[in-house]
Amino acid sequence: MSESKPPTPTPGDTYKGWLFKWTNYIKGYQRRWFVLSNGLLSYYRTQAEMGHTCRGTINLATANIAVEDSCNFVISNGGAQTYHLKASSEVERQRWITALELAKAKAVRMQAESDDSGDECPAMPPTSGQGGGGRNSEVQSTLRTLGSKVEDLTTCNDLIVKHGSALQRSLSELEGLRVGGDMGEKIRQVTERATLFRITSNAMINACRDFLSLAQNHSKRWQKALQAERDQRIRLEETLEQLAKQHNHLERAFRGATVLPSSFSNPALANKGGVSGKGDASDEDDDNEFFDAMEDPAEFITVPADPKYHRRSGSNVSGISSETGMDDQSVNFDELSLASNPDSPQSLELEPVRQRRTRIPDKPNYYLNLWSIMKNCIGKELSKIPMPVNFNEPLSMLQRLSEDLEYYELLDKAAKCQSSLEQMCYVAAFTVSSYSTTVHRTGKPFNPLLGETFELDRLRECGYRSLCEQVSHHPPAAAHHAASEKGWSLRQEITLASKFRGKYLSIMPLGSIQCLFEKSNNHYSWKKVTTTVHNIIVGKLWIDQSGEIDVVNHRTGDRCHLKFAPYSYFSRDVPRKVTGVVTDKDGKAHYVLSGTWDEKMEFSRVMQSSKGENGTEGKQRTVYQTLKAKEIWKKNPLPEGAENMYYFSSLALTLNEPEEGIAPTDSRRRPDQRLMEDGRWDEANAEKQRLEEKQRTARREREREAVKAVNSPEEAVTEDSINDSALKTDAGEAGTQASEVSDESAHPDNYQALWFEKLDDPVSGETLHVYKGGYWEAKDQGNWDMCPDIF
Repeated sequence: MSESKPPTPTPGDTYKGWLFKWTNYIKGYQRRWFVLSNGLLSYYRTQAEMGHTCRGTINLATANIAVEDSCNFVISNGGAQTYHLKASSEVERQRWITALELAKAKAVRMQAESDDSGDECPAMPPTSGQGGGGRNSEVQSTLRTLGSKVEDLTTCNDLIVKHGSALQRSLSELEGLRVGGDMGEKIRQVTERATLFRITSNAMINACRDFLSLAQNHSKRWQKALQAERDQRIRLEETLEQLAKQHNHLERAFRGATVLPSSFSNPALANKGGVSGKGDASDEDDDNEFFDAMEDPAEFITVPADPKYHRRSGSNVSGISSETGMDDQSVNFDELSLASNPDSPQSLELEPVRQRRTRIPDKPNYYLNLWSIMKNCIGKELSKIPMPVNFNEPLSMLQRLSEDLEYYELLDKAAKCQSSLEQMCYVAAFTVSSYSTTVHRTGKPFNPLLGETFELDRLRECGYRSLCEQVSHHPPAAAHHAASEKGWSLRQEITLASKFRGKYLSIMPLGSIQCLFEKSNNHYSWKKVTTTVHNIIVGKLWIDQSGEIDVVNHRTGDRCHLKFAPYSYFSRDVPRKVTGVVTDKDGKAHYVLSGTWDEKMEFSRVMQSSKGENGTEGKQRTVYQTLKAKEIWKKNPLPEGAENMYYFSSLALTLNEPEEGIAPTDSRRRPDQRLMEDGRWDEANAEKQRLEEKQRTARREREREAVKAVNSPEEAVTEDSINDSALKTDAGEAGTQASEVSDESAHPDNYQALWFEKLDDPVSGETLHVYKGGYWEAKDQGNWDMCPDIF
């Protein structure tokens, strides 16, 4: 059978061809189609099988290549896999040997680079978004490609030197050899080495040609990119010059407007008798300066308010009160209370509190090939993907929910507010603050077991305590309840829907969060936005939050519309930007919120609003005249060495700290999570598989009980029918046997939550699990007999 001559192997190319592979003593050598690509040697029975069935693969990075005779050679990775191969000719064998040596050298080099990649970190955090980093990563990728080509040239050079020396020795031996019986054998050796030298030389030439072509192409691209950057810099300088001129013009116009009498600038207010231009300048406070709030061109525009709103004595505040709908002291007193609301005196009493830990063991640097796990998971639900603990962080989803309370002080201050609109600002800031811990947290939390709980008792330190319970597993859902001595309570039920899209992972939280205040009976509710994890396969992982949140006060009708702007390379806004407007039940704006979800939030009091010019999409934007922006929330700094501790915050470091008296179902008692925190990841993976199988067994037992319950007394429930049901369930989870406590089935959980009950909320109209009590009493008594054995 005539076959086309395969090309000379080139470093980095895919090499394919027919070889004979030893199968067994009965069939002997069988013809197989071999493919060498990316450091992996795979084989198929036919070329048609390449699209669907691979018969075997061996990694050359850890393989040994040995030549047996003129046509036979062996590839082994240390005992687990050994391929005895035979080529059709000696020349063909030499081509394969050269290609395999080149591929092995490249695979070893790439594996060494992958092992060292975990130690590399950027010198500065990306403060200007991921756009600049994308361009820089492209340059770095090109440099790595060029470096790889240089390494290929080095490998080829070493092979040429090696084979050239062998050829020279053979020629020397041939010269000193007398004519005799050994002449034919020596000539064959010289011919073999000459062929090997020629093949290696051709590979060297091809590698040089590739390197030259790649360098020339990228040289032209870099020249164009450099010229584009120069042109962009010139345009930016021209734009800045125009903006400076416009700013100067607006400043002069503003100064000219401030010298006019207030009756002339706003005759409508002057006719009401609430404003007098005489003596107002002396009453103006130095603190009452005017600043532009952060601008969102797609939603609204904020501009400084007219100075007459600050030139008011106690007798004429009623003029403002009638316009804003607030109490007489809300103009100045509420502004100060929003920015600095002091704690109550009783909170200053000194009490001995427990010293919490400030460190956990550093995260080990284990190498793991992400693509080998993710390539078969595109388009699947995240709970169906088998995940080792290497992708986790040593906290459960219940503990991550409890982390929302890190900035509980915002709710403490909200409970003291007299105005519902002022209280809305604090609740909205608390909503944004819950995302601040996610900016660097790319690890996946452990999926809780059904019936798993987590308590966070901070009654003595912070005045609150909370409880979480995994109330459902199909679909997975967690219920959370927190109550504070300061007069607020928080409850939420969250279900996570997630999809892996190849380049990114989308996490969509389903469910509602509710906050209740005892003093005012205000009842707030809102939902969470979508979290996106980018660069799942290639590049550095980074997280973005995007979407809109409506925080609603069901008692008063007040509303705060928050917008989390998604990151865009072409946007001129700051990354991770959040904007919001607080309105009353009539839709009138009272406060503007602005900031970023990973740093801080500010608020500005709206004094007047009007319809402005049309935006870029033809929509008419609202212009808000606001007072000076004041900071309402700021992110706490991360503890020292956080980059080695999963980027945990100070609160997160204490969540998995062992405590006495907690329930046997508490996340702190979960063994695989504890082993991972201690750095024993191999043991943690084994323990996780044990817990998965234990939960599947418990679920099948619940299904058996359910089958017995639905059958009538006259009908006998045979063991065969129960086993058939269990087998069907096992068949349904065959594709997810290794998933993280997330086996899928069409059957319901048949599980009754221990500390929560499902109720309809008459205020919000939503159905959710509500805390029914009894947990803290059981803890005080030390009675946990009702808790299931899940660990």
